[in-house]
Amino acid sequence: MDEDGGASGSGSGREHRPREADPRPGLSLLGALRERLRYMHYSLRTEEAYVFWVRHYLRWAGHRHPRTMGAAEVQAFLSMLANERRVAAATHRQALSALLFLYREVLGVEMPWLQELGRPVPHRRIPVVLTHVEVQALLARMGDGVTGLLARLLYGTGMRLLEGVRLRVKDVDLVRHVIVVRDGKGGKDRVVMLPRSLDGSLRAQLRHAHALWQEDRDHGRSGVHLPHALAAKYKRAAESWPWFWVFPAPTLSSDPRSGSDAVHRHHLHEKRLQRDLRAAVAAARIAKPATVHTLRHSFATHLLQAGTDIRTVQQLLGHADVSTTMIYTHVLRSAAAGTSSPLDGLMLTMDDRAAGEIDRPRGRIEERNEDDDDAHPGDARPLRVGEPAFPCYRATPSSTARATSAS
Repeated sequence: MDEDGGASGSGSGREHRPREADPRPGLSLLGALRERLRYMHYSLRTEEAYVFWVRHYLRWAGHRHPRTMGAAEVQAFLSMLANERRVAAATHRQALSALLFLYREVLGVEMPWLQELGRPVPHRRIPVVLTHVEVQALLARMGDGVTGLLARLLYGTGMRLLEGVRLRVKDVDLVRHVIVVRDGKGGKDRVVMLPRSLDGSLRAQLRHAHALWQEDRDHGRSGVHLPHALAAKYKRAAESWPWFWVFPAPTLSSDPRSGSDAVHRHHLHEKRLQRDLRAAVAAARIAKPATVHTLRHSFATHLLQAGTDIRTVQQLLGHADVSTTMIYTHVLRSAAAGTSSPLDGLMLTMDDRAAGEIDRPRGRIEERNEDDDDAHPGDARPLRVGEPAFPCYRATPSSTARATSAS
């Protein structure tokens, strides 16, 4: 079998019960994989990831046909990823999902061992959240350019990176101050607020985008890319102003799926914002691993700090389950300032005693040092009757009530 997965293998005699027919004759295995992914309307990024892992699996197996391999080979491949390459749990699950899709949807093979393959348990991590001061310093160093505007928009609306760069003119309502997020994660639409402070900047960005759109029309260039079959249903929509990008790319590019045959005006590349934000984090001296997605985490956390209902935050973020939004309440609890450490009370008591030693007349200390040969200057004074041997922090009624309720 060639590197592209050409179906030159013959099978090993295992008894399979195909659910669907084999790939079309003359179509390579990876070509059939891409065709099936597009038929089921998977995103381009999912297609690229699945093709990568299937190609990696075929190379690891010596370019044998997947039909000649079974549970032992798949388990060995996944063990190699975990033990030798030490991939993360999410990467491990992605590789497993790619192989399951290959066997089930492309080869039509339904084997009992497919259900028995274990998936790594995902770990819930506390997201990185910036403070208000850190966000202000970060946005100030992003500047007033297109990436600075995009960073402010992502923090002010809670949109994801791709949701922001894929924003179209028709989905920005400057009158009602709302933005319609189309085809978000999971293919869902939602409505978010449009910060009023960005009204002037967005209008200037739309004028810049309109100039590029008019330039494309004057030169007879093809329009923007439309999702799914909208280009066939609406013939002139790709060249219309409402479907144009709010953040268009300065140059033209070819369609990654159809090749160089289709040249469009794509949206701004997401790596441009990622690069500029990484430089701004270093310039602001923020000692946190902040990324573009950190702006979304900070948006949700700051809304909850301001008293916004968690259901409202859930709708703005587009979460299907409120338990996903609850992770930001854990951030608030971990950063709560209402619980004081016992060390603070201990150090306060020790500081008070040190201040008392300073105020005490020097003569008394010198007399004690003369009487005691083992004493040294600065030794603690003798204990009074009824005084505890070790100082403890003061228990106030509020702190006692919190400790009782917590226990």
